[in-house]
Amino acid sequence: MEIFIMIYKKFFFCFWIILSIIALNGVTEAKVSRDIAKQAFPSVVMLVMEDDNGQPLSLGSGFFVREDIVSTNLHVVEGAAGGYAKIVGKRKKYDITGYVAIDRKMDLVLLKINDVNAPAVTLGDSSKIAVGDEIFAVGNPKGLEGTFSKGIVSAIRKIEEDTLLQITAPISPGSSGGPILNSEGNVIGISVATFKGGQNLNFAIPVSYLSNLLTNIKSAKALSVKEKPKKKVKSILNDLGGRNTEGVVGTNLVWAYKQMQAGDYSLSFQNKLREPVRDIWCLVIFYDRNNEPIDIDVIQYTGIIPGRLAKRVTSEVDGSVQELTTRDGSASPHTRVEFRILDFQIVEESEDVF
Repeated sequence: MEIFIMIYKKFFFCFWIILSIIALNGVTEAKVSRDIAKQAFPSVVMLVMEDDNGQPLSLGSGFFVREDIVSTNLHVVEGAAGGYAKIVGKRKKYDITGYVAIDRKMDLVLLKINDVNAPAVTLGDSSKIAVGDEIFAVGNPKGLEGTFSKGIVSAIRKIEEDTLLQITAPISPGSSGGPILNSEGNVIGISVATFKGGQNLNFAIPVSYLSNLLTNIKSAKALSVKEKPKKKVKSILNDLGGRNTEGVVGTNLVWAYKQMQAGDYSLSFQNKLREPVRDIWCLVIFYDRNNEPIDIDVIQYTGIIPGRLAKRVTSEVDGSVQELTTRDGSASPHTRVEFRILDFQIVEESEDVF
């Protein structure tokens, strides 16, 4: 009987130890994820790029690789005349002085930011990455706040001589250029959201390309909407299918008549993807006959648009320009309008579309 009691006590003690280890591992894993997010956010920025009229052109993400240098995707800043960076969770805006290095083929650029004191990320070793590895994506979907998403490396793709990481962590247009972190919190890739054949794809550019770019830093050059490369270089985006923001377009603008509410207009958001989308942010810019901007309107559509379908939305211009933007009988206003899709979200499979 005593032997049985001793065996029972040993069994119970071992069982208790095993349960404690399992519980401790769960807590440790949760703390690791929180610690990685806490460590990353002070180094991550939201980028707002502007045209030569000072109007928002695109949104993106980036991260400090040095105290005053931010890495992001080249397509985020392409065509911009200027812009600013805003650290996640902070209010202050830092003007972008210019760029110090560009890799057009791999869609990377290094931006110079003055008068900022931010910690740089730690770059990892992308050559050690394997399919199935856990990763974390940090970015700014909708340009509102930092998000932290968990995923895995689902595939390692070879495109001619280059390598890309396909990941499961969701990347919206506003998160392009953000860091992809490993389980140690080191950057192993730069996120780039694209679509091909109507399907949203999430990729990361291996950090080895960024490490190489850091060895080629030059004096800062101002961003220029007119600047073109001396030698045409094929971007890896061409092989991936194109920018993710092209998945939704604004089209078919209709002005209100004077008999109706002056200054009102409507437009259609057309979803070109197979997947449903939601939370669309669109900048509408109105130009006069001299091609000068006279008003802007930021439209947010929070509903869901199923794949390959469109949704009509309405808004209005400022009262000061209503006369220029209101139809008079059959005559349309002499106003040019430009739509810029700033961001949208792909609807997850678990969400109810209808």
